[in-house]
Amino acid sequence: MNVLFRLTPKEKVAYLYDDYTIRQALEKMQIYRYNSIPILDRKGAYVGTLSEGDLLWFIKDRQLNFSKTETIPVSKVPRNKDNVSVPIYTNMEDIIDVATRQNFVPVLDDFGTFIGLITRKDIFSYMVQQMINKTDVINHQNHELNQDIKPQ
Repeated sequence: MNVLFRLTPKEKVAYLYDDYTIRQALEKMQIYRYNSIPILDRKGAYVGTLSEGDLLWFIKDRQLNFSKTETIPVSKVPRNKDNVSVPIYTNMEDIIDVATRQNFVPVLDDFGTFIGLITRKDIFSYMVQQMINKTDVINHQNHELNQDIKPQ
C-alpha cells in the first residue's frame, strides 16, 4: 500500500520554518505537545527535524535567557539527527524499519517539497490491519479445508 493512503497532509501537521525563532519553536512544540517537529524552508522543502533535546542543549550550552531565544532562528540550532524522509511513491512496508527509530516519517514529492507525514501510530495501525487480514484469510482457508474433509 502506498504511503499516500495513510498520509497526514501538511495542512494538518504542525511544522516550523527555518527562519522561526527558538521561542516560536518552543511555543509551537508546547502547544502541539510535540517532542520533535519538521523544519521547512520558505519554499516548502524539508530541511530536517528539530527536537526538544536539540533546543535544550543549545540553550544550556550558550546559557541563553528566554528573551535571547526571540532573536535566534532555529536554523542556528545544531540538530542531533534528522528524521529520514521518503518519496511520495514509497510503500508502507518499506518504512516499517524507519518507524522503529523515529516518531514520524516525512513524505516528499518529486521536487523535495514536504507534503505531509506518516506517524508511527499510522504504521502500527497498518501493520495490525495487515495481520488481521492475514488471519481472516487463514481462517477462511481452514474453514474450507474442514468442509472438504468432513465425513459424508
